Amino acid sequence: MKGSIILSIIVSVICPVVHMWTPVFMYGTLKKGQPNYFRMEDTANGEAEFIACARTVEKYPLVIDTEYNIPFLLNVPGKGHHVYGEIYRVNQTMLDFLDKFEECPEWYQRIKIQLEVQDGDGERENKLESGSIMETEVYVKTKCEPELLQKPTYERYDTNGDHGLKYKEPE
Repeated sequence: MKGSIILSIIVSVICPVVHMWTPVFMYGTLKKGQPNYFRMEDTANGEAEFIACARTVEKYPLVIDTEYNIPFLLNVPGKGHHVYGEIYRVNQTMLDFLDKFEECPEWYQRIKIQLEVQDGDGERENKLESGSIMETEVYVKTKCEPELLQKPTYERYDTNGDHGLKYKEPE
């Protein structure tokens, strides 16, 4: 027992825990200035660091649906618009929180997507060059009902946008 404790201490000093960070693209209510952004800032949920603004390389339909006016990115590449949003670097705790918050995999699924960086300066650590392409995780609606493809699509989401579909907090 005493030997295993000493070995554990030696391993933790020689081989410190590697913190994994995942890039995630936010296009809806979790962006800066949107109704759920406070969740990204709450360190009880984990850590999230803004990296850059970006847009999808491929076009995707971004629709607003449900009685709560929730923005959904539909996994239908080639339709809709190049969708604009923000790239965050999140730790595993935040990724786990986001999976739970987004009700993944029931409501959303997390997939990889190609993005074009829009405002990177590339000068500081973890910053990206404008125009560079990177792959990130993104939450897309799990089920794409045919009627969703009949809805208007948007290139940017803002709860106070011209669409008049202000986000309502689900109960």
